[in-house]
Amino acid sequence: MNPKRTSKYYYLKFLRLKGDPHSLALGTAIGIFIGITPTMPLHTILIVMITVVTRSSTIAGILASFLVCNPVTYIPQYYLATVVGNALTPYELTWAGIKEVLELLLQHPGLSQSMKIIASLGYEAVIVLLVGGVVLALPFAVLSYFLSFRFFVKIREKRRQKHLLR
Repeated sequence: MNPKRTSKYYYLKFLRLKGDPHSLALGTAIGIFIGITPTMPLHTILIVMITVVTRSSTIAGILASFLVCNPVTYIPQYYLATVVGNALTPYELTWAGIKEVLELLLQHPGLSQSMKIIASLGYEAVIVLLVGGVVLALPFAVLSYFLSFRFFVKIREKRRQKHLLR
């Protein structure tokens, strides 16, 4: 996989999105937020539910989630979520337990089996991961909203200028 080519591919996908800049930016922020949180088997479901409720772009959310949540970023995200969650909650979660669960989840066992694997960690581990993941995801989601809003406004302006020149 060529990182430069992949980056260009996703850039072009975002360029081709149509819609209101606010809706597209909010969808992007939701996708970034969900993509960073440790809710791996539920990412798409959560993105669709939240974007429908907020009337934002589901496609932008799913694309953004793919950018931040991929095989290269799983391990660092879960590790950082564990560290932050351990610091902010009274519970202690070991990296060995997380790594074992991640390896099982990366085998794509299906939703019900994935939920059983995650439940095997116990509710304390889920709390640690969720708290750590949310704390990590929130600043990235807020920043991505403002950056993507500017991006989509500029695209809209370029399209408008191009249309006026015809």
